[in-house]
Amino acid sequence: MNTTVLAALVAALVAGLGGLLVPRLIARVPEPAPKEAEDEPPKLRYADIAARPGLARRSAVVSAVAGGLLGAATGIDWPLLWLVPLVPVGVALSVVDWHTKLLPRVVVLPATLAAILVVTAVGLATDQREALVRALVAMVAVRSFFWVLWFVRSAGMGFGDVRLAAPVGLVLGWAGWGAVAIGVWAAFIVFALPALVLVVVRRDRAMLKKSFPFGPFMVIGALVGLVWGTAVAGRIWG
Repeated sequence: MNTTVLAALVAALVAGLGGLLVPRLIARVPEPAPKEAEDEPPKLRYADIAARPGLARRSAVVSAVAGGLLGAATGIDWPLLWLVPLVPVGVALSVVDWHTKLLPRVVVLPATLAAILVVTAVGLATDQREALVRALVAMVAVRSFFWVLWFVRSAGMGFGDVRLAAPVGLVLGWAGWGAVAIGVWAAFIVFALPALVLVVVRRDRAMLKKSFPFGPFMVIGALVGLVWGTAVAGRIWG
């Protein structure tokens, strides 16, 4: 068994086990007060979302697939230390955002801080200072980009997306600027294409004015950037 296969299997197993804990994580999130809702009051309470039948099983499967892809793309390397734990967190945030259009700061901020600490420790301990600086710069750049989008049109983007942009930029930045570009671009593509298809199929332009959660697509975009971003960017700009 080569190291790539081993990394994929281990990452899939660990991420899948973490996925089983997604309902527990969601259930522990404090319910937001009405005034804290960024777009509109949640349609479901977090406890109701956590109690949905089969959520643990589905989260485990999705987490295992994502973890396996990351393991295969990364190999036995330091980035798995932060990527694998972030997988079930990303799944939990995606589930919550999909049902409530909210990204709880009590999940996003601690996950971001933990990722920064691990990335910084690894970067300094392994003398990968260039990757560390790039990751931190990308974190600030991607968050700033989403902040500008939020500032220009806050009705179309919640501030939770701005917060989530920080860890997304951090992990993509460590992988490289190509991963950053493709990861951010992919988030908007996978968000826009299904919406445009629905508009065409239903012939209802009013759907373009509706608000949709963007967090799940940011997570998907980050996965795309981490797994295929460097290779795709190399073909486009190489």
